[in-house]
Amino acid sequence: MRLLSFFMGLFLLLACKKTESMENNNGAAADTTVIVTKDTTRKPADTTKNTKDTVVVKPSDPNQGKHINYLALGDSYTIGESVEPALNFPNQLRDYLNKNGLVVNPPKIIARTGWTTSELISAIENSGVINKFNFVTLLIGVNNQYRGESEETYRKEFKQLLKIAIDYADGDKSHVFVVSIPDWGVTPFARRSSRDQGKISTEIDAFNAIGKQEAAALGVPFIDITPGSRLAASDDMLIASDGLHPSAKMYKEWVQALVPVMLRVLK
Repeated sequence: MRLLSFFMGLFLLLACKKTESMENNNGAAADTTVIVTKDTTRKPADTTKNTKDTVVVKPSDPNQGKHINYLALGDSYTIGESVEPALNFPNQLRDYLNKNGLVVNPPKIIARTGWTTSELISAIENSGVINKFNFVTLLIGVNNQYRGESEETYRKEFKQLLKIAIDYADGDKSHVFVVSIPDWGVTPFARRSSRDQGKISTEIDAFNAIGKQEAAALGVPFIDITPGSRLAASDDMLIASDGLHPSAKMYKEWVQALVPVMLRVLK
């Protein structure tokens, strides 16, 4: 009987040990070690983090990369006889337009002191200039009047020059600007000469009337600076040192008359 009890106790002890071993193997009571493996897969860089956007600011260019080319046709009033080249009216005009938001290249000037309309036509034909321009100014006729040439000749040749100017402006009539002839009859030079100052003024008016008529017929802007030029009769600062040609101050006044008209067209 004692032997039977011994074997039954041994059997129960072995059964308990087996149950404990199974529980440990199933992880219910044992500590668990978790191994985290490093992800070695290479991922693309996140460009939205820890980076600064590079902002490139380009200079403002109202012409959208295109600089404006300017052709000035005329005589001594265009080249600026007796003033520094930088102060003649084409260069002052360029400066004023640039200050008003445009980007204008240095002007191409076809002009010489003493030229009449016929001489300007010949000079243009011999110049070899065939490229187009964004705008053109034309001021010619004082030497026609000075030499006593007829109004008929002036009209014919002025019309020819207008068509040449329009062609240089690539056919755009609104980009050609006629400047009236100033009145040299009020200058010290005229006062010292034997010429009739009143007759000079009358003839200048007649030539300007022709220029205005022909410009209007083709739809070309006409800027009348002649009344302002007559203020030189009482303001010596408007006359250059030679006593005949306009000063830089007078050219500035021409430019101030031209710029508003031109900006309406060119901007």
